[in-house]
Amino acid sequence: MAGVSLKCGDCGALLKSVQEAQDHAELTSHSNFAESTEPVLNLVCKDCGKPCRSITESDLHTKRTGHTDFVDQTAVNIEPISLEVPKAVPEDAMDIDADGVSGKPEDLVVPEVDKKLLEELESMGFSTARATRALFNSGSSILEAAVNWLVEHESDPDIDEMPLERIRIGKELLEAKRIEEENERKRIIALRKAEKEEEKKAREKIRKKLEEDKAERRQRLGLPPEEHQPVKPPTPIVEEKKIMLPIRPATKAEQMRECLRSIKQKHKEDDAKVKRAFQTLLTYIGNVVKNPSEEKFRKIRLTNPSFQERVGELGGVAFLELCGFAKSEGDEFLFLPQDKVDMAILTSAGSELNSAINNPFFGVL
Repeated sequence: MAGVSLKCGDCGALLKSVQEAQDHAELTSHSNFAESTEPVLNLVCKDCGKPCRSITESDLHTKRTGHTDFVDQTAVNIEPISLEVPKAVPEDAMDIDADGVSGKPEDLVVPEVDKKLLEELESMGFSTARATRALFNSGSSILEAAVNWLVEHESDPDIDEMPLERIRIGKELLEAKRIEEENERKRIIALRKAEKEEEKKAREKIRKKLEEDKAERRQRLGLPPEEHQPVKPPTPIVEEKKIMLPIRPATKAEQMRECLRSIKQKHKEDDAKVKRAFQTLLTYIGNVVKNPSEEKFRKIRLTNPSFQERVGELGGVAFLELCGFAKSEGDEFLFLPQDKVDMAILTSAGSELNSAINNPFFGVL
């Protein structure tokens, strides 16, 4: 069988073309490639249509979106790989400015968004421009997050203009992708660590409950309590000079986690409403992270009915204040000054919200 991919001998990655192999080599410094008969995996999400090229990528997609159904289309349109080296583009034909961005008008393009979600928003009566702008700016593959963005920004002056983005040159795209993947990996590690802690606490609670039930059954049957190892006599107390150790104050992440746990406990009878509030908070935080210089993402009207229904009534204002927002203009707005934007705190907030949304054990204790 003719080769259908190029395999990196250093890390095992499968690549679709010589160009991909060159990009991979530039990003990783790997140089050992060989033609392979193993096709590049193509798992397509049934819910949003996103293609995933590895099991790890599909697992990350499931973690972020909750989508679990994938169609294996690896065998579709498999073609022998071309080993022809792509021709280099002359530098004088690229018209690149000092920032690494092409200045030609044709380099401004409409950003790619989820076509399925775009069609759903259009069927709800939103124009193509509004729907595209909502999906692009909310940065989410969840329909509700895009609708929330439209509600919050329906009076924006450019709401009916099609969003445009510039095409970045190869190196910049690769570096941005590498940084995004590294940040995602760190978020997944933090999320899994928090999940394990929650699971450990939940198992301990269940174990204690089983022991209590067992003791209660023995009592009803008239059986003596279960014998345990004899307790050693207490060691005589020796007077020692007490040393007062400083109490470690709760970290910002712990305060955020406790705030979210409190919201879930107070509204545990309406899990869907709580999840919607967490997703809305995640949208607010994500918008600031992606556009820290845009004031409209750092200013929230407290009297907005949608905000009150989704976040305010459940106690979400306290969480936003932990993220750096503060009440202003007679308590009419929540505002985060640009010089107070702390990416570390906002990233931590995003991790805590992801854990609260996706971890089934969150808030059960």
